[in-house]
Amino acid sequence: MHRLRVVMLAAVTLTGGAVVANAGPCTAQIAEVERHIKRAPPGPDSGPTAPQSVGAQLHHQPTPGSVETAESKARQTADAALNRARTADAAGDAAACTKALAEAKELYELE
Repeated sequence: MHRLRVVMLAAVTLTGGAVVANAGPCTAQIAEVERHIKRAPPGPDSGPTAPQSVGAQLHHQPTPGSVETAESKARQTADAALNRARTADAAGDAAACTKALAEAKELYELE
């Protein structure tokens, strides 16, 4: 039984080391943003945002369909920014990763 624990501990330690060794320049920051997104309570005050539309600036009332379209577009834009950050991180491109992550944070109003 003791030998099994030692083997399991060694396996976990080695696996954890491999994950850290393969981490990109902003892996930790991406994980932090993802944690914030997952922890946000559902509702109108959470999720990505988008700039105010021209219709809203002209004081036109939104319809359920226009709200749904705007929310969907904001989610797609934020997801694309996070995907660009992940891709840049995997490629080791710290500048591109930081830029994409900043865009995602802005869309989710995390800064």
